[in-house]
Amino acid sequence: MRSGPMSARERVRVLYGDSLTRHPALRPPPTRRVPLTSLLRFTPYIRPYRGRFLVMFLAALGGTGISIVIPLVTRQLIDGPIAAGDRQGVFALGAVALALGLVEGGLAFLRRWVMAIATLGSETGVRLDMYAKLQRLPWGFHARWESGQLLSRIMNDLSTMRRFIGFGLLMIVMNLLQIVVVTSLLLRLYWPMGLVVGVAAVPVVLVCLVNERVYTRLSRGIQDQTGDVASSVEEAMQSVRVIKAFGRAGLVYDQFDRRARVLYATSMERVSNTSKFWTFLEVIPGLALVAVLTIGALAAAQHHLTLGTLVAFITMMLSLIWPVAALGFLLSMTQDAMTAADRVTEIFDAPESIADGPLHLEQPQGEVVFDNVSYRFPDSEEDVLHGLNLHVRAGETIGIVGGTGSGKTVLTSLVARLVDVTQGRITIDDVDIRDLKVANLRGIVATAFEDPTLFSMSVRENLTLGRPDATEEEVADALETAQAGFVHELPWGLDTRIGEQGMSLSGGQRQRLALARAILVKPRVLVLDDTLSALDIHTEALVEEALKRVLVGVTGLVVAHRASTVMLADRVALLQNGTITHIGTHSELLATVPEYRDLLSASFDAESELDELEREVAQ
Repeated sequence: MRSGPMSARERVRVLYGDSLTRHPALRPPPTRRVPLTSLLRFTPYIRPYRGRFLVMFLAALGGTGISIVIPLVTRQLIDGPIAAGDRQGVFALGAVALALGLVEGGLAFLRRWVMAIATLGSETGVRLDMYAKLQRLPWGFHARWESGQLLSRIMNDLSTMRRFIGFGLLMIVMNLLQIVVVTSLLLRLYWPMGLVVGVAAVPVVLVCLVNERVYTRLSRGIQDQTGDVASSVEEAMQSVRVIKAFGRAGLVYDQFDRRARVLYATSMERVSNTSKFWTFLEVIPGLALVAVLTIGALAAAQHHLTLGTLVAFITMMLSLIWPVAALGFLLSMTQDAMTAADRVTEIFDAPESIADGPLHLEQPQGEVVFDNVSYRFPDSEEDVLHGLNLHVRAGETIGIVGGTGSGKTVLTSLVARLVDVTQGRITIDDVDIRDLKVANLRGIVATAFEDPTLFSMSVRENLTLGRPDATEEEVADALETAQAGFVHELPWGLDTRIGEQGMSLSGGQRQRLALARAILVKPRVLVLDDTLSALDIHTEALVEEALKRVLVGVTGLVVAHRASTVMLADRVALLQNGTITHIGTHSELLATVPEYRDLLSASFDAESELDELEREVAQ
């Protein structure tokens, strides 16, 4: 069995096996140098706070200047009043030193206070824009990215950038300035000892340059693997019922354990690297101090420099220990921040394929036309839909029937531009939907999905998601149409919070709420993606009866598997192998198309339907 730390590639193989072709966010950490321009791209978020950043810089500059002046005051105190026995002078210069110390403390408080306002404001601005960007990105983007990776970027990475901008960047500038100024003063005070300090800085710079590339790789690895761990936690929490139902808690734990151990191994490798680096930075100043003390003692003994000069020299040199030792920490913070900025820019640079068009339909009629439509998933070589033509007249309801994997859900997603066609076009009232403003289009088209998504908010907030100004009467009508009156029996009625993903409700209840939400929008085009699949026969019959009234004057596209749902449609389109092969009424297709008959008979379970009817009668 191999001992010692795992390499980056070995850790990736432990986590993902031999497949290294997953999403870029999940591939081995890059070893390329992260460009500083990744951080510079966020300067627009700093501009509104440039006044505060200036105050912060001036306060830090003043504090650094005072810390340099105090040893010089000490020098004057020792060589002047103390050497001459001037008690009054001692008190005077001591008061000056005390005042300088108080001013330095006040400037430090001012710097931290202003820094908090400026950096938190900048971070909030980036986070809001990043969230807005995620909302604009197409469905395909979110299908390829793990949510934990996005969460890691919008929380951890932005916090890393904030800490660097508010502390790391300022301290690097101040520390380098202090090192240069103090070294110059030391050379001026007594050049042989100053030369020792200058020579000691050379290996520090070289080690910093060598360490940068290694630390960048490890930093990116840790940030990506943190996203992997977050994804594992989120998936487990969202799927806790399935995990418990199948008794697979152990399997899920093992998957989480592997990812956590990979993160631990990479983190420990970075700890080992930084420990060696910081130890070196601590040793160099210590050795330089020993050399300076030796030279200083000999020089003082031979009266080449005064005692006050020696004390001031030692004090100023000791003030360099923190700036030099902190270089390792600050450079590490710089690499973390640049890596974090690089990860965040991956989101900002993602192409927004769903862009606003210039047009706005004021009074849409709802005529929908699919004109030679094709769609292909990104990175796929085969079309899911191809050569699809369909004309839905305004106010007409079309049923979409097809086998599993025939492309029904993709077809319904195209109407609201959740994804865009890769060939051909879809029009509403002879206007290409890509030429419409997205908000306008999604006010015209409402969609209820087979797998309904509800949010951790009240029933009322979930219902009015697409139409916040809906009246109580309109909400009640939508609930009645969707047969969702069960909400009135919840502990606080419409104000009851239903929990994340609506997991406190049954599948049928979630579908009815999602259907009521779509109905409440009062769209011109209503798309129902098999939204009745989780309803029992009795409830489905009531919903279908109500939908017949709702669909009057509304263009409807209804994905259906049951014959009873197909009966809602004026015409039915049979979708096979990614294209529509037959269009007609239900009776026409049933009589003339064997494939259509087979699909409906395969989805009809007579025994379960009869059992359900018997239970209803018995009640």
